Amino acid sequence: MSKIKVALTLGDPNGVGLEIILSVFEEKSIYDDITPILFAPRKLVDFQNNYFKSKTSLNYIDDIQNIKDDMLNVFEIKCDDFKIRFGKQCPKAGFLSIESLKKSIELIESKMVDVLVTAPINKKSIQSKSFNFPGHTDYLNFKFEGNSLMFMISNSLRVALVTDHVPINKVSKILSIELIELKINQVLSSLMNDFGILKPRIAVLGLNPHAGDNGVIGKEDDRIVKPAIEKTKRINEEVNGPFAADSFFTSKNLKEYDAILAIYHDQGLIPFKTLSFGNGVNFTAGLSLVRTSPDHGTAFDIAGLGIAKTNSYKIALLEAIKIFKTRNHLNYKI
Repeated sequence: MSKIKVALTLGDPNGVGLEIILSVFEEKSIYDDITPILFAPRKLVDFQNNYFKSKTSLNYIDDIQNIKDDMLNVFEIKCDDFKIRFGKQCPKAGFLSIESLKKSIELIESKMVDVLVTAPINKKSIQSKSFNFPGHTDYLNFKFEGNSLMFMISNSLRVALVTDHVPINKVSKILSIELIELKINQVLSSLMNDFGILKPRIAVLGLNPHAGDNGVIGKEDDRIVKPAIEKTKRINEEVNGPFAADSFFTSKNLKEYDAILAIYHDQGLIPFKTLSFGNGVNFTAGLSLVRTSPDHGTAFDIAGLGIAKTNSYKIALLEAIKIFKTRNHLNYKI
């Protein structure tokens, strides 16, 4: 397979995204498997390249045909009067974040770029009349074929979510047997088609403390979660649960399962980030597009200091390549 073309979004220019991108692509070996295309305004890239004294080789283009294999290609997007203010939440920064995302998606839809790696955005900054989505995942679900699944992955742990950016007081209201069954099947499909695991094993967490304790602490686990698991077990016996979330994340349990399906955001992401932070990746499974991102946010508190760590972003790049290759090897289709 020839080099994979990777679209890189700018993320919030007041955060650590561009600093990390410039640092990662100083390393020449990173170009062995990929051709990167960053969608960003030239003057912002020039500013940060000088500010951080980056040694990354840059190739500015306005046509995808002019890319170079051994440089960080920068596909220029328009930037009016904007000045970087590190660590500051700003609607103009959010606008540039979304312009970068939209332009990268255009080229992916036209089959000129293969995969997408996104830098962190600020969810408040991106909101506007033309962009009313909580974040990347919801927008990509709107734009691409399939049904998105938030899947956090690392070397030792994979955690998927039934509900992602949903307020806690709404989680139980939107749960259904059909929704959980759908998410279980999505995890099974992703493990097989994205990671090449032929007989995947999945653990499903319960919604309530102690998975409801037989109805004593909430009835949702008995009425919704258990029936969904029982339905999927007819096809795949290696789907088990519901497990009590507070005692599940032990080394023994993690070795027994290929993935864990959590019911809501913090139930899955608190243990994931505790065990894998800095080495984890946010993968949007279930779509025709392969998209990954680092496991951290804009890190406004350290933006501009030159101390942002690159490991999670680099792993996100490598995972996107690996998943893309696995899908092509298995001739995967949504």
